[in-house]
Amino acid sequence: MTAPATRVGRRRAQKQARPGPLPLAVAVLALAWSLVWLTVQDGGTTRPGYAGGPLAMLGAFLACRRIGAMIVVARPVRSFWRWFANAAICLGAGAAISFALANNRPGLSPYVAAPIMLGVAMALLAFLQLPRERRSSLRWTQLVLDGATVAVSGTLIFWYVVFQLADPATSPATLQGAAVVGVGGLIALVVIGRAAMSPASVVDPLSLRMLAVAPLTGVVSSVLLIAGSPTARLWLSVLSVPLVGLAMCLAAYRQQLVLGRPGVTAVAPARRSVYNALPLISVIATAALVITVSARQLDSHQRVVIVGAVLIAAFVVARQLLGLRANERMLGGIRRQQAELERLAMHDPLTGLANRARFGTVLGERLDAHLPASVLLVDIDDFKMVNDTMGHAVGDQLLYEVAQRLRHHSAVTHLPSRLGGDEFAVLLDTDEPVQAEAAAARILAALAVPFRVGEHHLLAHASIGVALAGPGDSADEMLRNADIAMYAAKASGKASYARFEPRMRNEVVNHARLGSELHNAIIRHELYLMYQPVFDITTGRMSGAEALVRWRHPVRGNVSPGDFIPVAERSGLIVPLGSWVLREACEQLARWHAEYGPAAIRSINVNVAARQLRESGFVDEVAAVLSDTGLVPANLVLEVTESSVVDGRQVRDTLEALHELGVRLALDDFGTGQSSLSLLRAFPVDVLKLDKSFVDGICDGEDRGRLAVAAAVAQLAEYLDLYAVAEGIETAAQLERLRQMGYRLGQGYYMAKPLPPAEMAALMVRTATAVPV
Repeated sequence: MTAPATRVGRRRAQKQARPGPLPLAVAVLALAWSLVWLTVQDGGTTRPGYAGGPLAMLGAFLACRRIGAMIVVARPVRSFWRWFANAAICLGAGAAISFALANNRPGLSPYVAAPIMLGVAMALLAFLQLPRERRSSLRWTQLVLDGATVAVSGTLIFWYVVFQLADPATSPATLQGAAVVGVGGLIALVVIGRAAMSPASVVDPLSLRMLAVAPLTGVVSSVLLIAGSPTARLWLSVLSVPLVGLAMCLAAYRQQLVLGRPGVTAVAPARRSVYNALPLISVIATAALVITVSARQLDSHQRVVIVGAVLIAAFVVARQLLGLRANERMLGGIRRQQAELERLAMHDPLTGLANRARFGTVLGERLDAHLPASVLLVDIDDFKMVNDTMGHAVGDQLLYEVAQRLRHHSAVTHLPSRLGGDEFAVLLDTDEPVQAEAAAARILAALAVPFRVGEHHLLAHASIGVALAGPGDSADEMLRNADIAMYAAKASGKASYARFEPRMRNEVVNHARLGSELHNAIIRHELYLMYQPVFDITTGRMSGAEALVRWRHPVRGNVSPGDFIPVAERSGLIVPLGSWVLREACEQLARWHAEYGPAAIRSINVNVAARQLRESGFVDEVAAVLSDTGLVPANLVLEVTESSVVDGRQVRDTLEALHELGVRLALDDFGTGQSSLSLLRAFPVDVLKLDKSFVDGICDGEDRGRLAVAAAVAQLAEYLDLYAVAEGIETAAQLERLRQMGYRLGQGYYMAKPLPPAEMAALMVRTATAVPV
């Protein structure tokens, strides 16, 4: 993938993650249509003017529903916006009825007021989805009292003031419909104000203030629909619903912008909100109404008492306002600290992604709700080498860059997370295998592009395990399944993905059981060594032997090394197993030297795993074994694979120390890695062992590439003064062809299979009469 293509992919992913402008554009178009119609209308039919209402509420529904479907959003926030989407449906129904009626009569038809009030109820229910503060019963009591205060005050004002300004011919039902909507708007303003000021708020406070435009529009519209002029009624009845729809779209758009910023948490502002002053304003308005009524109906002495009572109430209210203001200032710092603690508890401090706690919470919520879900477990291949060779600072920068790639190449409905170390995860809102695997492929392609970290260009291939939600699966089970699949991807060659299948779990269980039995096998001496001779193929004399571990299980019988060696490597048992093989092989060579003298082979080959080379005391262990058995370092050849050599600085330091000790090092399976030639300069190698894959078919003459590699390895060894050993020789023709290419050493079933010590000794003595090299 080229750099321009990568930039295009990033821009496309960023565009996908940004808030969708379509719902907002629909609401703006609806409001614009209403304004244009009001400007150019000539007094004819009013139905076209009401067309903007349903259109604006459609945009509001789409905007709110979009947030409700985002799994990256906390569950209370999703539920909040889903309820507002339901409210948009109800308000849209009321707008559709208004479009059907299309009249400019005073008041509000009950057929329109009913769905509108149902929408208001839906909006109020949305606030029940938000987290409650401590002492929730006290807070709920306060909220109910505030709502009741505003409702009673609003009802009195509508009854004694607004209704008095209405046309006497207006239908009582339409008057009451408008009044109910107005009072409902006042109650909604109180609820929104409380939510905006709540320290437990998880919805963006500015979004809540934008939503407050909706009930405020409802209150103003209700008053003008009752007491306004025909022109004012027309303008408000046509514009009110588009304004409400636009406010909801803007609020949802703002919420998505906030959610798109990593690590941003909604924090309620410390200052007092005007919406929280509504109950106090209601008290003042009611007091003014009391004074007005008393001035009409009471004598002067009675009016003085009423005015005094009202003044006392005003003084108490003022005192309460001052106390509340001081409390709000003190709570401001606490709210900010609480928001920061919540952010730290749910986000990774290095990358800004969701952490394991949040990932598990969101995944558990989806599973509990029986929603589709898939998990991609992303593990960076060979990340330890970056830390070992370049330092943890570069490693941390690389992890940050990987996190940004995951964020940029994840859809808006996905949740990328860092679980810990170099392990990431992405939660998908699908359980379709094709879609999950396509997402894994996109991530692999994104990570395959080199990273620029400071002055370095680094590759960070990854292995990905894909797990789909199944019936009854828990969050822990899905993560465990994804982990199993991820290890299967690593076993298949890394830089790939694998989808979890039930058989994989059985394999893991079998491996765990086999690992336990292998641990006991080491203690019970069920392991033994076989020796495969290495011959000088020009003279036929045996020059050495490779020690191969075997396991005779008391129940299973002979267990293949292909089964238990991978188990030993994954479980860490390769360290004690390798120690036993090293000592047993050296002791056997020492016995052969003591019994057969010059007829005995000079050296023994022992395979060493990367895990052993990472052990800090491995060099001392080798030196101790050589000292205990009386061997010299030249008698020991340690075979390592190319993947072991590039495992990090510690491994290379260990190999350098072994070389300085005098132990010979062999590069096993040479030619199969990606950096074979470059290793020869950095790695203190003495022996190159040509992999069996290049020996197979070497006599067919069809695979010219295989022939070229085999010949090149022989020439390379000659130029570098190294020994070249051909593995897997199975026919006389292969032996002859390798001899012609210049190979001096070889091993394989054609010359000798792995033998027990006694048969190995007999063959060693028979070949000792051959002409020495």
